[in-house]
Amino acid sequence: MEMDITVSSYRTMADLEEYLLGSSEVVGLFMASIMGLDTDSYPHARYLGRAMQYVNFIRDIAEDVELGRLYFPLTELERFDLESLDLSEIRGREDNFRSFLRAQIDIYRDWQRRAEEGYRYIPYRYLVPIKTAADMYLWTSRIIERDPLIVYRRKVKPSRGRVVSGALLNMLRLIRPRAAVNEGSI
Repeated sequence: MEMDITVSSYRTMADLEEYLLGSSEVVGLFMASIMGLDTDSYPHARYLGRAMQYVNFIRDIAEDVELGRLYFPLTELERFDLESLDLSEIRGREDNFRSFLRAQIDIYRDWQRRAEEGYRYIPYRYLVPIKTAADMYLWTSRIIERDPLIVYRRKVKPSRGRVVSGALLNMLRLIRPRAAVNEGSI
C-alpha cells in the first residue's frame, strides 16, 4: 500500500483507522459484495477486516520494528509510557509493554465483537470459513495475551490441525442454528 511507503507511524487512532480503511476494511467490503450480502452487513464487514488486520499488527510487532514501521497510534504508546516497540526499548518496561499489548487486544476484541454482530447476514456456506478464520485470529490473540513478549520470540500462528478442527467444529455448531433461522441460505 502507498501509505506503507510514505508513512511509518500514526499519531492517533483516527489516523490509523484511515490506513485500516484502505488496507483491510475494503477487503471486508469487497468480500461482502462478492457474497451478495445486504448493504446492512457492510459496517460489520469493515470491522472484521479491521479486527483481523489489528491482530496481524499485534502478532508482527518484531517484524514491523525491523522494517521501521509502527502500526499502533503513538498516543497508545504514550499512554503506557513507551517510546517505541523496539525490544531494546521494552527491556526494563516489560510491565508497560504487557499492559499496552493487552489494551490493544481489547481494542481488537471490541472490533471483532462488532464484526460478529454481522454474522447473521452471512449464508452458512460462507460463514463456516469466515468464522473459522476469525476464531484463529481470536486464538492468536489469546496466546499473545497470556505472554505478550512472545511476539519477540516467534510468530504466533495456529497449526493446520487447529484450523481444520476449528472448521469442523464450526460446521457442526453452525448448521443447526442457521438451519432453523435461515433455511434458504444453506
